[in-house]
Amino acid sequence: MDRSQVNKLGKKIQKLRKELGLSQDEFARRADVPYTTLTKIETGVIKKPSVFVVAKIASALDTSVDDLLH
Repeated sequence: MDRSQVNKLGKKIQKLRKELGLSQDEFARRADVPYTTLTKIETGVIKKPSVFVVAKIASALDTSVDDLLH
């Protein structure tokens, strides 16, 4: 993943989360990921989240990992 893809992932997660009307805290609980992890992914601090975290986030967003990454 290059830098633009990393930022794109965080922005896409944030956009989809907001479309669901969820705060970061609510969404982190729904996805079963730590709040700090979610915020770091959304802001691009975590550049390569683990496949397991991405899978949990995709599931909570009702989308596929593939759609989330592309």
